[in-house]
Amino acid sequence: MSAITPNGDALNIAQPAHGFGGCKVPVAKNSVRRHVALLAAVSFALTASLALSAQAQDVLPRPEQPFKGHIGRVVKDSVKDFPQEVTAPAGAPNILLILTDDVGFGASSTFGGPVPTPTMDRLAREGLRYTQFHTIALCSPTRAALLTGRNHHSTATGLIMEGGTGFPGYNTLMPKSVGTFAEVLRQSGYNTAWYGKNHNVPDWHNSQAGPFDLWPTGLGFEYFYGFIGGDTSQWAPAIFENIKPIEPPHDAKDYFFEKDMADKAIDRIRLLRSIAPNKPWVTYYAPGTAHAPHHAPKDWIAKFKGQFDMGWDKMREITMSKQKALGVVPQDTKLTERSPGIPAWDSLNDDQKRVYARMMEVYAAALSYCDTQMGRIIDAIADQGELDNTLVIYIQGDNGASAEGGPQGLLNEMSFFNATPEAFNEVLRRMDELGGPTTFNHYPIGWAHAMDTPFQWTKQVASHFGGTRNGLVVSWPARIKDKGGIRTQFHHVIDIAPTILEAVGVQMPAVLNGVPQKPVEGVSMMYSFDDAKAPSTRRTQYFEMFANRAIYSDGWVAATTPPLAPWAIGKTIDVDDYKWELYDITKDFSQSDDLAAKEPKKLRELQEQFWIEAAKYNVLPLDNSKIERMNVDNRPSLTRGRAVFSYYPGMTRIPEGSAPSILNKSFKIGADVEIPDGGAEGILATQGGRFNGWGLYLLQGKPVFHYNTVGVYRYTIAATDRLAPGPHTIVLDFAYEGGLGKSGTATLTVDGNQVAQGKIERTIPFRISADETLDIGEDTGTPVSEDYQVPFKFTGTLRKVAIQLTDAKLSAEDEEEIRRIRAEIGLSR
Repeated sequence: MSAITPNGDALNIAQPAHGFGGCKVPVAKNSVRRHVALLAAVSFALTASLALSAQAQDVLPRPEQPFKGHIGRVVKDSVKDFPQEVTAPAGAPNILLILTDDVGFGASSTFGGPVPTPTMDRLAREGLRYTQFHTIALCSPTRAALLTGRNHHSTATGLIMEGGTGFPGYNTLMPKSVGTFAEVLRQSGYNTAWYGKNHNVPDWHNSQAGPFDLWPTGLGFEYFYGFIGGDTSQWAPAIFENIKPIEPPHDAKDYFFEKDMADKAIDRIRLLRSIAPNKPWVTYYAPGTAHAPHHAPKDWIAKFKGQFDMGWDKMREITMSKQKALGVVPQDTKLTERSPGIPAWDSLNDDQKRVYARMMEVYAAALSYCDTQMGRIIDAIADQGELDNTLVIYIQGDNGASAEGGPQGLLNEMSFFNATPEAFNEVLRRMDELGGPTTFNHYPIGWAHAMDTPFQWTKQVASHFGGTRNGLVVSWPARIKDKGGIRTQFHHVIDIAPTILEAVGVQMPAVLNGVPQKPVEGVSMMYSFDDAKAPSTRRTQYFEMFANRAIYSDGWVAATTPPLAPWAIGKTIDVDDYKWELYDITKDFSQSDDLAAKEPKKLRELQEQFWIEAAKYNVLPLDNSKIERMNVDNRPSLTRGRAVFSYYPGMTRIPEGSAPSILNKSFKIGADVEIPDGGAEGILATQGGRFNGWGLYLLQGKPVFHYNTVGVYRYTIAATDRLAPGPHTIVLDFAYEGGLGKSGTATLTVDGNQVAQGKIERTIPFRISADETLDIGEDTGTPVSEDYQVPFKFTGTLRKVAIQLTDAKLSAEDEEEIRRIRAEIGLSR
């Protein structure tokens, strides 16, 4: 009788007279020893049974290995034996997986675009370019599919984390039945690390209260250095190292997150090479570029001065010509028309052209600088002599280019997410600040469309390739011989994980960490490495986002017409009333010739196929709402049902999803302080920062409440007198007048006496920040007011801060909390 060891060797488990598997247990007269022998036998028998029932890799972690030594009564009569640790298959490559953010098919020089991406160009010369590779039109869904090899609805990630709803395909709680390739490789002898963006932690899980099982360190990555959420500043990023929030050096004038992140990746790759040179590694490198904010060093922005003065319409033509010359689009590809709502460049006035050209210069600088940092990582791998056996997968964008900048672009992305327009004259006045630390900028929709050349539409539109077609380069010098080759097979982001696993020589197990696994829904792309003409093994693929949907099947695509553009705000139509389009992409690369009227039978066939796929992969129910799904009441919450919250100094980086929401309601903020003889100043409590938020603080000893509505409207309610030494209770009482983003009156009191009052005409309606947080006693990130610089720690004694949502009905727990802190803070006044 034999079993398979974790390394695949046959193990004889024939039972000798007084032992099991060669481990002889001495025959004991003592009954205790007989019980020990029996327990050892049972334990070994169970291990052997597991080994028999599952081939290697069917179960991870692998079954415990039997002891192969000899146990005597004492050590001198025994033979020791260490369990053999798991090692990666012989010759297994290192894996460098790169995923940029919001970069369209027509942006990078590698695919004919205007932005120099020398690192991607270099890898393409050594490897392969894939011209029909697809993502999911939005970041969180693409990233979940990338890690697991399953469709985004199969991973419960039908939308971004801030939009989860209580349906299996949309609840944002990635099930344990869709394990990641990183977890499989970690248990197969790899070191694993993740750098950059993680937008896959549920909105109510991203605080220091956890849980942490859906953070990178819970998804198979031993090390994480990056940010949690949709975006972050390059100048003042909200960084986490593993699960610990850390702050960048606030006084380092040349600090830039892209460089910092690349430095960390290089340092770790070198460290692993020095300590364990024979152990392969996985590096998942996911910069936040080129998602807004489009940040770049000044000298890099200067490199692109004047390069986009021709405008987005001419740029599309130039890009298309380059794409044909490179062979990344067929010679008969047609340039699609501008999507509805995008103005012609020639219709703009001179000031608009100046500002919009500058915005594109900044975007190009950001993406090119990012690519150059990745080049430093490639150089470091080459310097270690490991590049030849490193599989590099470089995906240029997690979706199409973003149109969230609207028709005129943005100084501050949060104005878009709060439906608060910026005055063009203000954008013009501050044009030279674009890309720097005082902006959270985005370019206009015309440039987004140009960066998606030759396709229609943009990010968020899953029905068309402008939202889902992204450039892909694969390089593996030791394995890929067709240097500089082009591959036209139709593939999807769910195909990356199975490609990595096949390259390593392992499989997704049937059971991972005790949980039976759903089948991998992607297919490996390795068959295409050696054969440019091999038929695509992906024959069908559905797409869906906000009910914009499509189905690909054997060269045909049926797609709905978007009823509402991504940049538009207004009513949409019923999901059953969407118009459908039909394309034969074997002859029509850019989806320019709608055949729906000519081929109704084919269209009907594909429509029915979409519903089959939708039912199969948890796509239903379809939902085209946006703002409604962003409502935190749709999801579990750490704050729901509570009206009173107590905080203490040093509590920082509390994310919005875990903080009390003061939006569209009345509230009080109270602070119990002790002022020393020399006076005090600093933050008592703040949420958000330069681009949206509020702050209660002492400035030169005087209490101040500052309310910042997306940087467009700012209100300061400040006392005229300094606080005298001694104990004080400072309370900000905001009385809201109702509605969405409407007005209210803020009253500032000290020890029950009014010291200032003012009207706040425009409040924040929807979201304070994508990355900045609630902080007590100091400020992280950026300042909510330019009156101070972070961290602006309070220099007196801050005993406690309390926040009360005064519109809310108080629970018994709230009443008890108020009684407990009444004497301490006076919040109930």
